[in-house]
Amino acid sequence: MDPSSSIREPAYLERGTASYLRANLALFSAGFATFSSMYAVQPLMPLFSAQFGLSAATSSLSLSVTTGVLAFTLFIAGLMSDAIDRKQIMMGSLIASAVLSIVAAAAPGWGTLLIARALEGVALGGVPALAIAYLSEEIKPGDLGAATGLYIGGTAVGGMSGRVIAGFVADLAGWRVAIATIGALGLLATVIFIWLLPRSQNFIARRGLSIREHAGPVIEHIRHRALPWVFFSGFLLMGSFVSVYNYISYRLSAAPFSLSQGAIGSVFIIYMLGIITSPIAGRIADRSGRPPVLIFAIVLMAIGLAVMWPDTLWAVVPGMALVTIGFFAGHSTASGWVGLLAERGKGHAAGLYLLGYYLGSSVIGSLGGVFWTSHAWAGVTAMIALVLLFGLLVTIRLSLLDRAPAGP
Repeated sequence: MDPSSSIREPAYLERGTASYLRANLALFSAGFATFSSMYAVQPLMPLFSAQFGLSAATSSLSLSVTTGVLAFTLFIAGLMSDAIDRKQIMMGSLIASAVLSIVAAAAPGWGTLLIARALEGVALGGVPALAIAYLSEEIKPGDLGAATGLYIGGTAVGGMSGRVIAGFVADLAGWRVAIATIGALGLLATVIFIWLLPRSQNFIARRGLSIREHAGPVIEHIRHRALPWVFFSGFLLMGSFVSVYNYISYRLSAAPFSLSQGAIGSVFIIYMLGIITSPIAGRIADRSGRPPVLIFAIVLMAIGLAVMWPDTLWAVVPGMALVTIGFFAGHSTASGWVGLLAERGKGHAAGLYLLGYYLGSSVIGSLGGVFWTSHAWAGVTAMIALVLLFGLLVTIRLSLLDRAPAGP
């Protein structure tokens, strides 16, 4: 027997095959469940302020505690990803997060609601990092950008649906029923995920990894000439985006708009643009390179922020659309780039990216509430513009590194 025949070549999932389609549909469902649960509270923040007597910054904690805790649980999941079964952990995370949404809906007070939302951040940690690691290992490298884009498209559907459904249900039956409805939909999406996701073919569990073995890939990624800049880019992109969506509800519920909760929820339908944008941006980045797409994405977000300045829906809605398209193009490009730059320990790299990404949501997202309280939408706009400027400078730095010869 030829000794080389015992060396198993990776059995990648390729575009056009049934297994590739099943994997993408399953992770699309996981993205839906995760992000509908996470972001359902966003249009409800003015209701929390009214019922519990909270400032905008304090009300935003209903999202920030989830994303803040999630940032660290995602990082831990990334560290453990070389030793744990992808499908089992993602399945358990999806079930737990759906149940905790229902618990949050029944919370008797603000403190209890925040505890349930923080625990939801723990539960959700098993999905995004492992989903990206699964794609990086199982999908043919030439199809990775498109597959990552499709997964992020699922997160876009979930993010949109959570916001829109919560807004409409809150108008009809209150915020408690709205959050419970999202939890029930999460359970349904989990069933679809379990049914469709193929088992990993290229993953080999490494049991009993020591702290030193975990630290090795992490230190390698932190010392990488480009990866830390990609991680910081995720922090800035997400912080800018979530700030727009956090405080637009306050702006639209106040004069001169004075929209109902259902009407505010309907504005979030533009989140659907992320479904179209993510896979397209991923394919363009596969062909043309990451830096140009990332620069275009940030500039588009800045243009959208400027467009939505006037106090009219004819400006706000198109402006939010541009911000949304730019964000999903940028996030799809940056997250796919992580899998390509990381030579080993892809789960660790994905965890570091998502650590920065969700810390951006928590830190910058809550900071926006301070600017809203002091200077309303003008303050929020100024803060986001500054963050996007930093993002552009980071991307220019990445572009220069991408052109330079690889160093030691």
